Amino acid sequence: MLDARTAYSIQYWLESCPQGYLLHTEFGHERGAREPGFVLENPVVREEAIGTTVQLVVGERAALAASSGLINAAPDAASKAFLATQTLDEARHVEIFTQRLFDLGVKRDELESTIAHHANPHLVRFAEILLEKVDKKDFVAGVVGQNIVLEGLAFSTFEMMQAANRDTNPKFARTLSGTIADERRHVGFGENRIGSLLREQPGKKPEIERMQKDMAYHMLATLADRFRGQSAAMQEARRAIEEQASHGGPTPRSHVWHGTDLSKAEPREMEAVLAETVLKEFKTRLARIGLDYQSPERP
Repeated sequence: MLDARTAYSIQYWLESCPQGYLLHTEFGHERGAREPGFVLENPVVREEAIGTTVQLVVGERAALAASSGLINAAPDAASKAFLATQTLDEARHVEIFTQRLFDLGVKRDELESTIAHHANPHLVRFAEILLEKVDKKDFVAGVVGQNIVLEGLAFSTFEMMQAANRDTNPKFARTLSGTIADERRHVGFGENRIGSLLREQPGKKPEIERMQKDMAYHMLATLADRFRGQSAAMQEARRAIEEQASHGGPTPRSHVWHGTDLSKAEPREMEAVLAETVLKEFKTRLARIGLDYQSPERP
């Protein structure tokens, strides 16, 4: 098992990430890969893809600001080194999802207005709660918010999206697979580093637990907003995929994720399975570092 000095080192990151699972990729996917026709040529599906990708950009911009802002608050050199690598990971995520917006036809001079139009206000507030802790140089609360709550949300969301797109949009699925590998490393750092610091500062637990509760509420509200407005777009995407398959395109297959067939599930079913998966992961990871999970109100 790697010790912290090795696992958090720049050298380990180089070998596992840019020289590992990202080798020979561009913007996270195989060189020359394109979005499929059923996305680019169908205005309903394309608009939904843009809206979904905007949420990813908003989340990753928050992660970039948080990881970079926590470097100088870190109490030891190994943590500073890890957060430096995480900062580059998050910058890459911002870049690859922004590039996907361009691939979907968003003009460069309309990027910020497109993000402002589609960004979910609950996701924006979710990010603000985290960045308030980072701005105060609160390392323990910042890492819990970033590497347990935000990264835990991203990890499960990317897993579900990667499973749903594996056959029909291999470009996007490959992009997601690299981000999943990054998020797995980030969550591991949060669990391994913060437990010992919380034992040294038990008085911080109530404040951090309140932060987790507030962030979890805005996370659930974001998921509710996104999925509950998706029914028509999802049905149109499934129709377009079937039509593409009838003309020789990839044939969609069933992909069961945490007991739910993503190729057939209704939006509310998908919202429920993603929310429950994320909250279950929160409970497990928070317990490992000595925090009691606080249940938020349901939106």
